[in-house]
Amino acid sequence: MSKKTQDADVAFVQALAELLRANDLTEIEVVRDYDGDNTLNVRVARQIEAAPVVMSAPLAAAPAPSAAPAAAPAAIAEDPAQHPGAVTSPMVGTAYLSAEPGAPAFVSVGDKVTEGQTLCIVEAMKTMNQIHAPGAGTVKRILIEDAAPVEFGAPLMIIE
Repeated sequence: MSKKTQDADVAFVQALAELLRANDLTEIEVVRDYDGDNTLNVRVARQIEAAPVVMSAPLAAAPAPSAAPAAAPAAIAEDPAQHPGAVTSPMVGTAYLSAEPGAPAFVSVGDKVTEGQTLCIVEAMKTMNQIHAPGAGTVKRILIEDAAPVEFGAPLMIIE
């Protein structure tokens, strides 16, 4: 390879790197054919650090930006998963608030429930699993929508 070709290749790689940066790309790959069996395979890549994902309460529960610093502990207490009366999903699946479409919901906000009463159903692998009240109390919040997917440990309802 001649010095002239080598300099041209270095300039080509530098141009690719500039193109990568200017267009906010993460990777470029180019094959450059020369006469005969000579080819130049160039792959220019950069690693971009992903922003950490922070799971939080729904946006409606977030304090207003103008809230006083004293409101910060209330925001932590507002996390439904940390609430002492939270009923959480014991599995990954789809949560249903009624036994079948069109049927009345098992419970509504404000309903008094007894220990063991069915609150909702989580379907997992075509099996309907009833979620029961861990104790007696009043349904304060329902944190899911009907037919919504849920994760293991996701808060479903708040019972006080």
